[in-house]
Amino acid sequence: MTVHGPARAEPASHPATFDSLGLHPDLLKGIRDLGFLRPTPIQAQAIPAVVSGRDVIGIAQTGTGKTAAFVLPILHRLLHQPPSRNVRALIIAPTRELALQSMEHLRELSRYTPQIKGAAIFGGVPMEPQISALDRGVDIISATPGRLLDHVYAGRIDFVALEVLVLDEVDRMLDMGFLPDIQKILRLLPPKRQNLVFSATLPSEIQRLVHELLANPVTIQIGQRATPAVGIRHAVYPVARSLKTSLLIQLLKGEGMTSVLIFTRTKQYASRLAQTLERNQFKVSVLHGDRSQSQRLQALERFRRGRSRVMVATDLAARGIDIDDITHVINFDVPATPEDYIHRIGRTARADATGDAFTLVDPIEEPTIRDIERVLNRPLPRVTLPGFDYGAAPAHAPAHRPTGHRPQRPNSRHTRHPSSQHHAGPPHHRRHPPR
Repeated sequence: MTVHGPARAEPASHPATFDSLGLHPDLLKGIRDLGFLRPTPIQAQAIPAVVSGRDVIGIAQTGTGKTAAFVLPILHRLLHQPPSRNVRALIIAPTRELALQSMEHLRELSRYTPQIKGAAIFGGVPMEPQISALDRGVDIISATPGRLLDHVYAGRIDFVALEVLVLDEVDRMLDMGFLPDIQKILRLLPPKRQNLVFSATLPSEIQRLVHELLANPVTIQIGQRATPAVGIRHAVYPVARSLKTSLLIQLLKGEGMTSVLIFTRTKQYASRLAQTLERNQFKVSVLHGDRSQSQRLQALERFRRGRSRVMVATDLAARGIDIDDITHVINFDVPATPEDYIHRIGRTARADATGDAFTLVDPIEEPTIRDIERVLNRPLPRVTLPGFDYGAAPAHAPAHRPTGHRPQRPNSRHTRHPSSQHHAGPPHHRRHPPR
C-alpha cells in the first residue's frame, strides 16, 4: 500500500521539504527512503498543528495524504517520550481496510523507529493474532469500533496512558451507525487527550457533534467541500435500469479501460454483477462486507497488480481502497448522496493523475443526480454511447432498481460518448510520478 507523501508540484507557499516541519530525524530518514520530498497541502498544515498539541479537524479530498498527516506527528510525539508498551494513540476507522491502511502507513514511515509498535484490530478474522500482538504490548492501535470493544471488554486493552485519539473518515463512521459504539469508547478514554478528526467531507449534520468532542480545534480545509479532484472527467449515461448491464459491458470493451472500479449499492448485486461480467470474459474482483478478510485482501491484491482489471465494490468495502492508476470509476447505481459521489470518484485521478467517472442513470435516479449537481455547482454532461441499442431487450441481468429514488422522466441534455467527440476511445491517462 502506497503512503501518500509529496505533491510534486506544490505552490511555493508550502514548505520546501518535510525537514521544514521539524519532524524527528528518524522519521525524516524514512520519508527520504520512500522518495518523498515535499508534503501535500493537508500534511503541510496539519502536521505542525498536531505536533503543537492542538485538536485538529482536517478536511481534504481522497488521495491527498490525510493518513500520513496524522500518522507522522503521532510517531514524532511518541519518539520524544520514554519507551512504553501502553496504548498511547488510538485510531478509529469505519472499515477494516482503513484500519489496515493506517497501520501500513505507520509501518512504512516508522522503518527507523522499531521501538514503536502498532496493531490493527478489526473483525472478520480470528482474534488470536490480535491477542498475541496486544500481549506483547503496543503503542498505537488502529481499530474498527466493534472489535475494539470486544478486546476492551475482555480486559486486553486499557487506555490509562492514552494521549491521542484519531477519528478517521468520521463522516462515514457516523453515517454507518457507529455513533453508539463511539460514545462507549469515548467514555473509556482519559478526558485529557489530543483529539484529531480527519475526513474527506464534514456534512453539516455532524459538525456539531465533532465540535463537542474537540476543544478549541484548528480546522484545516484543503479545497472546497464536496469538490472532486480537478483531474476527473465526468460523464452521465442515461439508460433504462434493465439495460445498465448491457451498456456497462459495452463500455468495458472500450480502449483505455485498464483499471476499472465499479460501484453498486448492495452486496447482493455486487456479487451478481461480478458473475455476469465474468461470464462475459472479464477478469473481476469483488469487494463487499460479506466477504471474509482473506477474500477482501486477495481481491485488492489482484486488482492492485492488474490480475483483474475490474473490481465491483460497495461503498462500505471500498472506503479503504488506496490504489494508484485506477483509470475509471463507474457508478452502476447512482450514489445515495453527493458526499458518496465524491468519495467514489475520488478513487481515480489520485495525486495529480487524471481519470474518468461514469455514472449510469435510470430515469428514476435523475433527482439524485440533480442533487449531486447542485452540490458540485455545475451540470454533469449527459452522453450516449454510439452504436448501443437503447431500445433493446435486456440480455445480461435482471433489472435491479435501487430504493429511495423518485420517478422522473429522462433528461434530454444528451451528447455523444466522450470517445466519439474527441478520440477513438477513453482518454489516455497521465500517470503521476513514481512514489
